[in-house]
Amino acid sequence: MSGFRVIAMPDAVADEARATGLSPGYGHPVHADSGDGPWPCRVCLQREHPPGERRLLFTYDAFHGLEPRPLPGPVYVHAERCQRFEGDDRFPEDLRKVPLTLNAYGSGRKLLAQQYVEDGAVEPVIAALLARAEVAYLHLRHTRAGCYLARIERAA
Repeated sequence: MSGFRVIAMPDAVADEARATGLSPGYGHPVHADSGDGPWPCRVCLQREHPPGERRLLFTYDAFHGLEPRPLPGPVYVHAERCQRFEGDDRFPEDLRKVPLTLNAYGSGRKLLAQQYVEDGAVEPVIAALLARAEVAYLHLRHTRAGCYLARIERAA
């Protein structure tokens, strides 16, 4: 399948949270702890980490810079800088292990469709949603936790 790219959280957002100890755009305190078990970093898009690895939890608006109305929610990133996921025509393998929700948005943050993927076969769902002309981009969310993971757009 071709024609999509997965967009992880910008390094600058995570770096600001790391440097200031505050949620970018909101000023809420960042919570730091050691995360045991799988948790998805919104920068590298990896879930598996060494036991006790430090992570930061903060408020993030997944619509920042795209839409005028925010939709903030909690996200995790590594406490130390990590390698940002770059994904043209490639889906993060580690995220196939969780139930996923793909929300298809049109302009004005209008939710046009919602699809669930339980078996990791996400590419056909991405293709079908992005084939719709009125869809501007997709948000990838963890179905059980409801939290934002990444944005998916058509490849340039």
